[in-house]
Amino acid sequence: MGAAMNPLNMSDAPAAPNRRKGRWQLILILLMVVGPMVLATFMYKLQFWVPDSRSYHGEMIGNGQTRADIGVQSDEDRWQLLVTAPTACTADCQQLVYLARQLQIGLGRDASRASHALASAQPVSTAYDAKLKAEYPQLQRYSLDLSTFNKDAAAQGSGDAQLWIVDPHGNLVLRYDARVKGKDLLNDLRLLLKLSNIG
Repeated sequence: MGAAMNPLNMSDAPAAPNRRKGRWQLILILLMVVGPMVLATFMYKLQFWVPDSRSYHGEMIGNGQTRADIGVQSDEDRWQLLVTAPTACTADCQQLVYLARQLQIGLGRDASRASHALASAQPVSTAYDAKLKAEYPQLQRYSLDLSTFNKDAAAQGSGDAQLWIVDPHGNLVLRYDARVKGKDLLNDLRLLLKLSNIG
């Protein structure tokens, strides 16, 4: 009789376990969503659990360094094929500038997502300057701050021309020397554009 007169007790009893169960479900959902992002960030920053097999052909920078860290000031917001020339822009440098232009053309419908540029510490020769103006109308040109370039860990050890892939946020992604094969570099760039939803 007492139980029939107190129906509220029966409906209130499961409320606490249901609330507890709901909290655990929410925590699990948050872990599934946020967990992989946190793990990926730590893997990137601390360079652990990075697989040995790589599908790129250049040297990955991946330490948060930017164009400014190698002495190049630019506000380009697309992917960039940047050639740096800490000395005179001689044959190797000129070959990389040519390659950068050809790579952008080779992207086809994605060509507008990238640009090509030359950053040189010294003025180029008069003849080469005229050639660049005539044949490379879209080439962006910057001065290279040699003191900054020489201090940077990513750039150290090479007084030669190099080609860098820079992401739309200005981060250095990959670096190549003049021996790189155009096909390999194009494959790397296409892969980056495919995987990226920026730029």
